[in-house]
Amino acid sequence: MTHKPDHTNPSTGATRVGARDASPAAEQVSPGLQLARGAMPDDVVAFMDQQAKTVVTFVGYSGAGYEDEAGMLGIAARVLDQWSPETVIVNIGATAEGIGAVYEVAKRRGFTTSGIVSTQAKRWNVSMSPCVDYVFYVDDDHWGGYVDGGERLSPTSATMVEVSDVIIAIGGGDIARDELCEAKKAGKTWHFFAAEMDHETAIAAATRKGLPEPTDFSGTAGQAV
Repeated sequence: MTHKPDHTNPSTGATRVGARDASPAAEQVSPGLQLARGAMPDDVVAFMDQQAKTVVTFVGYSGAGYEDEAGMLGIAARVLDQWSPETVIVNIGATAEGIGAVYEVAKRRGFTTSGIVSTQAKRWNVSMSPCVDYVFYVDDDHWGGYVDGGERLSPTSATMVEVSDVIIAIGGGDIARDELCEAKKAGKTWHFFAAEMDHETAIAAATRKGLPEPTDFSGTAGQAV
């Protein structure tokens, strides 16, 4: 996939414009940034195709965070060293937490950034990263991953895999695992880097659920390798 810079895509409503030019149909988050609403998977694919760039997607922990965030960002920086902002879009899951911290690294280097996220993020008022240029909310009853215990990805994860030319997994849980599995089946280029989730966050989550305190913080994404 390779894209010439395209400021407006009528099929998705994803538009980079100044605040004065903002369309009422778009959701203004910060000056110069608008978000697409309820994009269909085909719309997202069409938008990415129009950009004529390689789509490099990072997956990993989101709300679970990273025990060594600096180490995770170091991995991301070394990965980005391999590509030029002129030819690559950096794509993640749109939110700021966890792997979303890579957005800031990418923007400092001049990369165009995109995010693909379930409409569940709207339902739960999840904050988007301020460093993402284009966000696509995919209509989805799930956050991502395989649906109903089967081997069919939710619309959000299916879209994430389809638009990606390269997938970089830095740790990650079930959704990252499922997306990595499908990326491998589709013959996508992929790389996995082991990383632990934030220990305190994992322990607190287990306590809230009445579960034993965890001792393994490696996540499940590595099962796809």
